[in-house]
Formats: sequence, structure tokens, C-alpha cells
Amino acid sequence: MLERKIRIIESFLGGYHKSRNEFLFHCPKCKHHKPKLSINFDKDVFKCWICDYNGRTISRLVYYYGKQEHKESWNSELGIIDQSQLDKPVEEEIVIALPKEFISLTGNKITPLSLNARKYLNTRGLETYDVLWWKIGYCPDGQYKNRIIIPSFDLEGNVNYFIARNYKDRWNKYLNPSIKKDFIFNELYLDWDKDITIVEGVFDAIVAGNSIPLLGSTLREDSYIFQRIVEKCSKVFIALDHDARAKEDNIIKLLLSYGVEVYRIDTSGFDDVGEMKRTDFELRKKSASFVSFDNYLLEKLLS
Repeated sequence: MLERKIRIIESFLGGYHKSRNEFLFHCPKCKHHKPKLSINFDKDVFKCWICDYNGRTISRLVYYYGKQEHKESWNSELGIIDQSQLDKPVEEEIVIALPKEFISLTGNKITPLSLNARKYLNTRGLETYDVLWWKIGYCPDGQYKNRIIIPSFDLEGNVNYFIARNYKDRWNKYLNPSIKKDFIFNELYLDWDKDITIVEGVFDAIVAGNSIPLLGSTLREDSYIFQRIVEKCSKVFIALDHDARAKEDNIIKLLLSYGVEVYRIDTSGFDDVGEMKRTDFELRKKSASFVSFDNYLLEKLLS
């Protein structure tokens, strides 16, 4: 039956190549020149890694992009298309823009208004290189007044999120856009050919380098982040806040179940990775402990 499904999809989407359990076709919506539409026939889901077109039933693809004979073949040979699923509205794309009051700190000119923002970044151990690499700025007024702004860019170079960290008051530290966090913060700059570290927040990611901040969320099996990690990584490092051990354990268990090697970095003695010096983090990363299913289960039993 799987072969027949593939043949039907191939008849209107063209050729494909296989990556583990996923079949990559050309996306009929964005028509990207590379095959970036990933179809998982076992889970009956699809997603384009370029335009994010996705669905929880492959029938949607057949219904909207297949010819009548494709629909008839899918119905008669593989089961009736679930019309109720097809009629569900597709979520509108949310466009994110930096605050209109945003002022970049990447220039050489230092203004009086920027002094407090720069002072805060210095206390966090950030250097000029970090400000340039992360495109950091601040807002002197408006909704995000007295907040450091660190933008995130998707693979196309578009802003898809930003964090707004208060640098004057201790209360209400973060005021971030209220959108679903199923994306990789600054994926544009992530190098999948190097070690990937999973951390909690963006300031942790700045210290860790080449890492994925979870932004307060966890790692779900059906998330974009998890699917990309499984697709791209044979091993990952994980360094969550020391008081988030239960969350870290659940993520490790999920990654192990997909055959990803996991190395746990000890963050004890610090509230988070962002408090560490880079040299301290690198030392702890070098001594990270490999987590297998056996020692994971043993740790759970002993705890």
C-alpha cells in the first residue's frame, strides 16, 4: 500500500528522494526549486521546510493539487478522503516585525540613550562581536521601552520573532511576541554540521554558541524543532537550567527513542548557562556525560 501511495503522490508532485522515514517532494504551493516538501506516510502528515505549508492528512495534498484521477485512485484504493479534515481552515501566517522604536547597537556611534542598554549587555558578558552577530538593539521608548531586543531570522532571512529583555527593572523581565514558538530561533545562522546544544533561553544560546534555545517551551515530538533535530543530528548536547531536570529528562528520553545520541552538560552552580563564562561552559561541555537508555533508566531508578 505504501508503494501505491508514493506512486499517486509522485504522479502529480514529480520525483522524490528519501530521508529516513520521510519522502521529499517539490512543494506545489511555494514551488521551491529543491524538494523541500516532507511527507511522512506512516504518520499521515506533510510539511514544507520552506513555506511551512503543512497538514495532518496527506489527503489534503491529493484533494487540492491532484487531478480527478488521482483523487479517484486515492479514494478507491486507499480510503475515502476525510472531507472534514480538508474543510478545516488553514492558520493564517503571522507576520512579525521589529518594534518601530528599535535602534540597532551594531554601529560605532554611542548615544547617551544607548548607554544603559550597552552597560546591561556588558554585565551579561556580551562583547562587540556578540552584538554584531546577534543583531542586537534596544528600544528607548514605546511598548518595549528600556528593553534589549534580540531578533530571530528564519532561513529566508526574514524576522520571525524577537525577545525583549528589560534592562532597567527586575520585574516583568521579558515581553515577547505572543505567537506559537514552533520555530528555531535564528535558524539562519545555525550550522548543522557542528555540535548542536539545546538550551533554555537566548542569552544561554549566546554563551553556548551554535545552539537552539527552547524559549521556555519543551521539545514535542510533533514540533518543527524536534523534526529538524532528528533529521539533521546524530548527536546533541543538552544544557537546561539546573532546576529543570524533569523537563530535561523528558527531552532526553524522546531524543533517545529516535536514535539521537545525547550528552548532558552539568549546569549546577549556576541559575542558567547565560551566567557562565564561555570558558567555563566549554570546559563543562568537554566533560559532558553520554546518556544511553541504560544509564538514563538507572538515573531514574536512583532518583
